[in-house]
This record gives sequence, structure tokens and C-alpha cells, in this order.
Amino acid sequence: MASTFKRPQGQLPDRSEIPEQYKWRLEDIYPDLPAWEQDFSLAREKMRGMSQYAGRLGEAGDTLAAALQAADELEAVLERLYAYARMRRDEDNANATYQALADRAQTLWSDAATATAYLVPEILGIPQERLTGFLKETPALSLYRFALAKIRRQKPHTLSREEETLLAQSQLIAQGPEDIFTMLNDADLRFGSIKSETGEDVEVTKGRFIHFLENQDRRVRRDAFEAVYGTYRSFQHTLAATFNASVKTDVFYARVRRYESAREMALYPNNIPMSVYDQLVSTVNEHLPLLHRYMHIRRRLMGLDHLHAYDLYVPLVPDLEMEIPYEEAKDLVVQSVAPLGASYQKAISEGLENHWVDVYENRGKTAGAYSWGAYGVHPYVLLNYVPGVSSLFTLAHEMGHAMHTYYTYGHQPHVYADYATFVAEVASTCHEALLAAHLSRRCPEPEKRLYLVNHQLEQFRTTLFRQTTFAEFEKIVHEQVESGQPLTAEALGQIYHELNVRYYGPEMEVEPELDLEWARIPHFYNAFYVYQYATGFSAAMALAQAIQNEGEEAAQRYLGFLQAGGSDYPIAILQRAGVDMTTPNPVRQALDVMNGLLDELEQLAEAAKS
Repeated sequence: MASTFKRPQGQLPDRSEIPEQYKWRLEDIYPDLPAWEQDFSLAREKMRGMSQYAGRLGEAGDTLAAALQAADELEAVLERLYAYARMRRDEDNANATYQALADRAQTLWSDAATATAYLVPEILGIPQERLTGFLKETPALSLYRFALAKIRRQKPHTLSREEETLLAQSQLIAQGPEDIFTMLNDADLRFGSIKSETGEDVEVTKGRFIHFLENQDRRVRRDAFEAVYGTYRSFQHTLAATFNASVKTDVFYARVRRYESAREMALYPNNIPMSVYDQLVSTVNEHLPLLHRYMHIRRRLMGLDHLHAYDLYVPLVPDLEMEIPYEEAKDLVVQSVAPLGASYQKAISEGLENHWVDVYENRGKTAGAYSWGAYGVHPYVLLNYVPGVSSLFTLAHEMGHAMHTYYTYGHQPHVYADYATFVAEVASTCHEALLAAHLSRRCPEPEKRLYLVNHQLEQFRTTLFRQTTFAEFEKIVHEQVESGQPLTAEALGQIYHELNVRYYGPEMEVEPELDLEWARIPHFYNAFYVYQYATGFSAAMALAQAIQNEGEEAAQRYLGFLQAGGSDYPIAILQRAGVDMTTPNPVRQALDVMNGLLDELEQLAEAAKS
């Protein structure tokens, strides 16, 4: 269908002004609010029903199996309720109806955690010999064998039933810093307007920020940069206090649960060795000369004495128009995944045409992009699409997440349908790598190749290097709180400044505004998440190369990876797909690809001159 919606360049439209064809269809979860309310009541009923198993899990295998099944069914309903409410709120964060709905769903989840808090302590209290007998004698327990093994592994960090109940009740309060940041960041902050390159007033928003930074007019880039960071500077002390509270929350739970650190607490449940995190940081730091080389080439090609942070996103081919409407972007994404087979292409095409995706920005809509869903319903994707290469790759990225969810839901029971965060970024980045390869084959012209190679190098900069910068920042700030040091706005800015100077090297001027970037990163409120973008990127590069070089065999291994969901620990799932993240090899292989792209960038730049 041809596009009938011209994305406005001035003020943002209201939600009602976006055509229906560009909105996701949340009615596939609940047709209306009464249906949501019905499930809300059902969840309350299921929560009350959980009390019948309390104190009885060690009696018999059938009792344990019934309790696990009941908890699984309760969680499935909660997921639907919460996903629907939050995605409705994300359509317009200023909508009071959906603010209240999301708050109720979150409270219900907290109540459910309290109602089921006895499960883990009681399971841990069952003698191993008896549990082994239950597993042998009770067929219904076979489904939960791996889930039970994961629970048993938590024994050193699980408290008494009373203490677990108390901690479950505290989760609602612990969510406070993130909720406050979200409302300030998405509903309240305004960045004003700047003059476009043609002299018209254009509102600066988070959704448009990167688009402004890609503008060839340096004045536009600088004005947008200063508008955004000037606004965050006005709230820096509030944001520092909010972030400090979030880090203190992480440290509190780690200490209560007898972990050595908040970082260990984040990695332990999925059996990720601490060495994987440290290895990522050390390997990337060893290869910082690659980033410095890229900064040198970029500065030289742009004809600048020094780079600034607002110069990093602008394409290096100034006269090349690569505006990509959403309809064309959909086609390119479908074409790019051809190496994964016709059935994969059909599934992704059906998703793109059947309201999985919420496409355009509107006033109050949550910034950025994500994929989400609930078991038993197709996945969803939130975008803030701006016609161009960046949004094209974002679409590919989020549809990678969606297809991971789609295949997991199709091959795993609910208990294993939530794959670990450690593998969550692999499918999305693999999609991006396949898209880059597809575009390269379609674009033999040196200027377009230069544009695309530059874009790929930006993926390395923003994912492998920038996310590792974030990971190192998180490690430092948590260690500071763990050692009793305060996190003031000044202290956070100093840490962030020193990291940027080291990572970007001598070619870039690290201005004071960039020291405030920590204040606008939502993922910092989900501690030790971002390093997985970098590890996932590295694993994805290895998988994409295998798919392109080995063909069907590698594609089948990849599909097996998607289908595995959470049925094993993520390191083991990746190893079966052919990638071993316990070694530095995947990160080094990815950086070898970057080195080759830098060589190609220089060659193409010379060819473009001649």
C-alpha cells in the first residue's frame, strides 16, 4: 500500500492524527477495556488460589507440579495485563486513563509476587533426594526440570519465606526511580524549537534528535545538541538524585541477597560468568585504536579541525539522498532475510502487514523503539520512524527481536518463552548485519557504498564501543556506591567525561554537554543490561557471517537458536548455534570486521574523490 501519511516537520501530531494503518493493533491482546478488567479479576482469583499450595510443596510430586502450573498460568495472565497497559500508556504517556491502568497492572504484579513468594523458598527446602524422586515419579514435573534446576541454583541467595514476602512487597517502591525518570523524560521534558537549515522553526524532540544530528548543516546539529543537553542540564541534580536512588536500590538488593556486588546479582541468574563482562571491557579497550582511527578518518573526510559529539552521526556523503519511506523500508527488511528461508520471510512479511508495528511519533509517545508482547499473542514493535537509513536499520533491529519472540512462542511452553536478556540482542543485530549485506549488494556505486560502510561503522561505534562505555560507567558507579561514595551530578559528569576522552581519543573535543549523557539513558535504570548489546552484537556478527558463508546449515542452527527461547542457559544456547561467548573470540572477530570496514572506507573515500 502506498504511503498516505506525510510525517510532519513542525509540531508533533496528536495520537488521533496518525492513520490507523500505522498503528499497532493492541486489540489482538484485549478487544476493549472490559476484557482487560475481566482478566484483571481472573488474575486476582488465581492469586487467591495460590494459597492452597503454601506449605505443601514438599508433600508430593503432584502437589509441586500443580503449584508450578498454577503459578505459570497466573504469570501468563499478568504478562498480558501488564504488556497491554504499558503499551497503551506508551502510545501517549500523558493519557491519564492508561497511566492509571499501567499503575494498576504494576501493583497487581507486585501483589502476585507477594502471593507466590513462598514458592522458591519451599522448593529450596525440599531435600534433593526427595526432589529427584518427585521428578522420576511425576510425569507432569518433567516440563519444569530445567526451571527447577535454575531455582535450586539460587539457594545461596534466597531468603526465608517471610523475608521473600517482604522483598516482594518492596518491589513497588523500588520501581520508583525508574518511574519518576520515565515520566520526567517522556511526558514532561520539552526541548524547545530550533531553526532548520531552511530557517523554519522546528520542535526538537527525542524522536527527532538523531535526525537533527544527521543534518549536513553543522549549525542545526549544534543547536539541536545544545537544546537537548541544555534541558537535561536544567534538571541535572534531580536526575542525579533519581539515578543515585536507582543504584542504591540495586546495591541494597544485592547485599540483602548475599551477592558480592550488584553486578554479580545481575549476571548470576542466567549463569553468565563475571569474566564475560570483564572480558568485553578489556577486549574493547585493547582495540580502542580502531575507534580512534575511525574518528581520524571521519574528521579528515569532514574537513574539520576537531570533531564534536554533534558531528558523529552525520553521513560522510553530504550530497547523497537516502530518504527511505516506511513502505520501502518494510520491503528491504523482508528481502534482506532471504538467507533464512522462505517461511521466515513469509512470517516477517505477515507481521509487517498485520499491525504488529506502531510506526510514527506522536505527542506523548514513548521515545525510541522496542519490541514487546505477551505469550499467546503475536509480538509488537514500537517505532518513531523518520525516513532514512537509521530508521530502516531500527526497523530491521526491532523485527529481529519480534521474530525471536515469534519463534520462541511457537516452539516453547510458557515457562520457557522468556529468553534471557543476554541473547535478546543477538537476533536483532543479526537482522541488521543481513540488511547491511543486502544493501551492499544492491548498491555498487562508490558513493552509496561509502554511505553504507559509514553506517556500518556507526553500528560498531554506537553498539560495541558506546554500549561498552556505558557498561564500564555502570560498573564504576555501582562500585562507588558499594564503597560508600556519593553520586552527585558533578561526580557522574566527571566519570562520564573521563570515559569519553579515553574511548574517543584525541580527534574529538569532549564538550561539557556530553558529560550529561548519563542523564538521558533509560537503560541505566535496568542495571547491567547494556553490556549485552555489545556481547549480543559480537555474537550476531559471527552468526550473520556464518549464515552468509555456510548457507542452509548455519541458517538452521540460527533458527534453532530462535526456537530455544529460555529452555537452557544463554551461553549454552549460543554455543549450540556456533558462538562461544566465554572466550574473547567473538568480540575480536567483530572488531576484525570493523578493521576491514575501515580499510574499505578509506578506499571508497579515495575513489569518490577521483
